[in-house]
Amino acid sequence: LGESKQELVYSRLARRLRATGIKTFAEYLDHLQHGDKAEWEAFANSLTTNLTSFFREAHHFPTLAEHLRKLGTARPAVLWCSACSTGEEAYSMAMTVADTFGGFDYPARIIASDLDTGVLQTAREGRYKLESVAKMPAQQADKFFMRGKGEDAGFVRVRPELQKMISFQRINLLDASWPIREQLDAIFCRNVMIYFDKGTQLAILKKFAPLLRGNGLLFAGHSESFYHADAWFKLRGHTVYELAEKLKAARA
Repeated sequence: LGESKQELVYSRLARRLRATGIKTFAEYLDHLQHGDKAEWEAFANSLTTNLTSFFREAHHFPTLAEHLRKLGTARPAVLWCSACSTGEEAYSMAMTVADTFGGFDYPARIIASDLDTGVLQTAREGRYKLESVAKMPAQQADKFFMRGKGEDAGFVRVRPELQKMISFQRINLLDASWPIREQLDAIFCRNVMIYFDKGTQLAILKKFAPLLRGNGLLFAGHSESFYHADAWFKLRGHTVYELAEKLKAARA
């Protein structure tokens, strides 16, 4: 870890020591190693960074819409939002699906996952501050969100029709295997790889490749580059990747 990240980890773990009443990091490590499942979850949650917004890195969503139109409606599209945080990215994907096909009836399935159980709960609830949709066109906001009243004043909720397109679950990208069995049409993995070294990035990308259909797309964050994984992926457009030609040929 760089110095700045060491300071970040230190401050976040120090909060866990205060919360548990444990005096030293060595004692805290021993506590984790003795199998406190609830604290393991709190430990993992404390180390995750959850900066997100609706339609963040907006250039990706017209690309997704174009990809969906090319896929057509012969079968349901399956998309994976692999680090969904509090849900804005996954709901942005769902809104793109609905806008592309003119309603909620298009049979798409979006898998949305994160390591942090706290943010997953927020994502499942679909309740956000009103200002989170302030930059969205009013017609779009009204189509996909309900304004809160009374105790919910100042908040919006995602409409149930949009929520039903998404299944939220906890997945750790560093696990040896993932509970995903479907072939995927697109994977969003944005602003996650920057926290991993090149070897870890490559291990994850190698596991992404067999999950994607031959024409599937991988969406990366604005500061991420996967040139070191050119045996599996090639750049298609601005931070959008597709399978390397030899992998496409093997699927043909």
